[in-house]
Amino acid sequence: MRYTKTALLMFGAGLMLALVVVAAELDRLERIASAAMALGIAAIPIGMAIDWRLATRAPAHPPRRPAKSRSRKPAPAARRRDPSRKPAGRKRR
Repeated sequence: MRYTKTALLMFGAGLMLALVVVAAELDRLERIASAAMALGIAAIPIGMAIDWRLATRAPAHPPRRPAKSRSRKPAPAARRRDPSRKPAGRKRR
């Protein structure tokens, strides 16, 4: 969605510029703000079409990864209970 985002950002920048132009009454920048908004609006469907085309196109060659050797870890040793310890029981009050 790279191209669609760019088109939306262009429209948004034109919209913000238009807000500044109207608030500050800058007559010289009116056409620039209007052109930025118009180009952004016109570029949205074009950007969507390009993004869709790029998303549906299959890659030419899938990336190959080198084969990894599987390393086996030794199994952990079983814990033995200390025979001198008493089993855990209930505490009396």
